[in-house]
Amino acid sequence: MSQASNNDSPKTPKSGRLLLRSPLIVALDVDDLKQALKLAEELHDVAGCFKVGPRLVFRYGEAIIQQLARLAPVFVDCKFFDIPSTMVASVRAAFAAGASFVTIHALAGADALDLIARLEEELRQTRPFQILNVTILTSWEDHRLPPNWIQQPIERHVQSLVGQVVAAGMDGIVCSPLELRFLANRDLFLVTPGVRLDRPKDTRGVCGDDARGGSAAHAEGTDLGS
Repeated sequence: MSQASNNDSPKTPKSGRLLLRSPLIVALDVDDLKQALKLAEELHDVAGCFKVGPRLVFRYGEAIIQQLARLAPVFVDCKFFDIPSTMVASVRAAFAAGASFVTIHALAGADALDLIARLEEELRQTRPFQILNVTILTSWEDHRLPPNWIQQPIERHVQSLVGQVVAAGMDGIVCSPLELRFLANRDLFLVTPGVRLDRPKDTRGVCGDDARGGSAAHAEGTDLGS
């Protein structure tokens, strides 16, 4: 399978990747602080890290990040997508709160990616930290892409976005498990969301058995505590 093409030569991947004790990312997709902490206590022995999104972050702020960080690294998944300066400030705030992983949208463009790459390198001087670049949401399908986009298969869009991320000097990628077949052999930190114990909720997600059969570096599991 051909790889995404870049006009600029990719920069050498930076050191400072976070090494997790397990490839399983547990998504705490709940609204209540006590429930989130209970799940974290029960699952911290098997979890590589815990993911929190807007549902918990907007309710409890940095307190939820700090409490979870006592058990395992914390993945703040707010998918920042704004003007470059706002994205930089948002990532910096998440890092200051204790996050070890933060998501941004690769669609933000070359200027934003370049600034975020420089920020990642700066923050890694303090402690291990990983920016994760979201490519195409797993809920999207070929026929549901925005009408103003180039009409091509999603995997082509993913390849192009990965190329831009690598050209900026980053290596953290969020993609569907279905796209691992053309990304797994590259020197990337891969995260695959949409992995569930039963039938996937997202159109490009998979069940747990299928995810384990693939070659994802890290798989995000949901509904593990239900």
